[in-house]
Amino acid sequence: MIATYKILSALLSYPIAELQAAAREMNLALNMERLLPSHARATLALLIDDIAARDLLDLQAEYVDLFDRTRALSLHMFEHVHGESRDRGQAMVSLMERYRQAGLDPARNELPDYIPLFLEFLSTQSEAEARAGLAEAVHIFQALSERLRKRGARQGAIFEALVVLAQSVPPEDVLDALRRQQMEDPTDLDALDKAWEEAEVQFGPGDATTVACPRASQMLHRINRPIEYPARGKP
Repeated sequence: MIATYKILSALLSYPIAELQAAAREMNLALNMERLLPSHARATLALLIDDIAARDLLDLQAEYVDLFDRTRALSLHMFEHVHGESRDRGQAMVSLMERYRQAGLDPARNELPDYIPLFLEFLSTQSEAEARAGLAEAVHIFQALSERLRKRGARQGAIFEALVVLAQSVPPEDVLDALRRQQMEDPTDLDALDKAWEEAEVQFGPGDATTVACPRASQMLHRINRPIEYPARGKP
């Protein structure tokens, strides 16, 4: 189990009290595993400490504004490149098959391209396989990092860390296309309603209208799984 990927997954999940309580353990695991350079770990530590110190309801409201009400910051990877087209449906099916081949069986109400779920999957792979998986979506992570930084959101540090871990440079033309996408104002409810009026996408059994984002209880289940620390003395 790669602790760094698991921690990044937790940090992108809906905030709960147990996440706040795990701040010290997460910082310790990041520093013991040392997959990220010191400056990236230091930036993540500021985010983790901020999560631990703030009011939980404020954190949850901020999370909803960022990731649930702002489509340009959606935590569903394929939405940024496929929208609600049938191409996204096929990509969903392919990704779900990869999960099942690895022995991961997502909950019925989790879309396969949900980034915390994707990172949880990568945490079960070898470092080389996980890095290759990140590289496939590095353009999305780079774009999300830039968008969050423009919003002044510290969560941009998570995506910056993913870009570092990917050790890959996104194609400039693909990244430019993502940069041209419009950032919504989460306070403009009429504009948000219009933006979400899209045709539903079909993929396998069920569809996007019957699948919801994971609940806090499911996030707690992930966080409470023991973190496997590397043996002492690892360089």
